[in-house]
Amino acid sequence: LSHFSESKSGNQISEYICNTFLDKQQEVDINNLRLAEEEYGQGPGKAKVGGGKGAAPLSQISGVKKPLGHTNSFSGSSLPKYGVDPKAQHEAELAKILENSEKWGVDMFKIAEITDKKTLTCITYTIFQERDLIKTFKIPGKVFLNFLRTLEDHYLQDVPYHNSVHAADVTQSTHVLLNSPALECVFTPLEV
Repeated sequence: LSHFSESKSGNQISEYICNTFLDKQQEVDINNLRLAEEEYGQGPGKAKVGGGKGAAPLSQISGVKKPLGHTNSFSGSSLPKYGVDPKAQHEAELAKILENSEKWGVDMFKIAEITDKKTLTCITYTIFQERDLIKTFKIPGKVFLNFLRTLEDHYLQDVPYHNSVHAADVTQSTHVLLNSPALECVFTPLEV
């Protein structure tokens, strides 16, 4: 990508990435899904609940094992600096780790240990603050924290790889890539 940044404009880089990596079949599948829903008499907001005979494909959410609840809702009076409240003895250590959130090699396992396995919430909240996305999109802080906590709570913790720590690592790695000279001016805040 650094080669492209020297010879092509940001728009050309964005177009190259989209043309190279965008799954064209996905667009076709979405259109086919819309046609299938119309055939079954379903349109936006008319999805059948219960999945009886004739239900269109993908008209239900399946695989959700936990009920969506508010047991992890944020109820504090002020928002935590990093989206989580680490133990007092670890606050300085967490601050030191997160100073390098725009660099490679952040220790996600240490963050998980310090934040009581709230790595994804901590990393995502920190990145949104650094990029000023919370203010840009006028996202209420409590709502955003509740969303992140609910999202993280629905990851299966006993899965060895595709868990919330992995999601936090991918989120932080994407943040590093988006800060690279080749891409830093390519994407709008909404695209980020």
